[in-house]
Amino acid sequence: MKLRIGTRKSTLALWQAKKVSKEIKAQGVETELVEIESFGDKVQDIPLDKLGDKGVFTKALDDALIAGEIDLAVHSLKDVPTILPKGLILAAVLERGNPMDVLVRPVQSKETESEQKIIATGSIRRKAFWLNQYPKDTVTGLRGNVPTRLDKVDSNKWYGAVFAAAGLQRIGYDDRISEVLNWMIPAPSQGIVGIVCWGGSEAESVLKKIDHKESHLCGAIERAFLNELEAGCSSPVGAHAKVNDDILSFKGAVLSLDGKERLDIERTTSVNKAKASLGKEWAALLKKEGAEELLEHPDDE
Repeated sequence: MKLRIGTRKSTLALWQAKKVSKEIKAQGVETELVEIESFGDKVQDIPLDKLGDKGVFTKALDDALIAGEIDLAVHSLKDVPTILPKGLILAAVLERGNPMDVLVRPVQSKETESEQKIIATGSIRRKAFWLNQYPKDTVTGLRGNVPTRLDKVDSNKWYGAVFAAAGLQRIGYDDRISEVLNWMIPAPSQGIVGIVCWGGSEAESVLKKIDHKESHLCGAIERAFLNELEAGCSSPVGAHAKVNDDILSFKGAVLSLDGKERLDIERTTSVNKAKASLGKEWAALLKKEGAEELLEHPDDE
């Protein structure tokens, strides 16, 4: 048996696909990488939140799965919609990498801390969190793969830009991390590599053997939190579950687009009692406090 692994073409996506390939080969199964260009990769001149939340980075791989062109698809799980096409399942995830957001400063930066800074990010979640913390700052858009975005940071007069730590660390850019933003709650499933296939397929039986249960549980809770809020991957929602010994702790937040309003929730539970549905329960508590109103996008002008 040889499993065809669908992946985007970016450096980070290929790193993730090769990591999955290595894990599968350790189970005695051969693999082949199939590179596929996503809609989100093709369209670089439109902000992510304007592209919609219907899997701009994942749909092309889902379509290839449905067409039988690949046997499994490897994704950054934070890009995967919380509801998959009928018949497809999230069969496995790899052990989570660093889930945090980090600040990257320009290599030749001479900018010093000031009352007003320019920060770059293509994520409205990161924008909302940043403006909540630093309301006087200006946030500008940033698109592209990791190397492209780093080049833009170095060639613009910005104070810095926000990246996912895991993405930088996986492809050798650890040295570009200027500051870990511990006050910014990550995107649901950030740092997790997710693997999607047909339910009941031979691929599923192999993938179950490489699934990292703790990371899968944390990601499932975070995705259930997002799903209950009926918010998409690009919404100003943060959610982070982590396990220490036998305790699972959770932090979640919903912000207005401008960062001026914010609702938070923190909970702990024993790992033995932890399940995905807790994410829905915790999101429902924020909905009672008005989370849905915060997530209503203003009409496009």
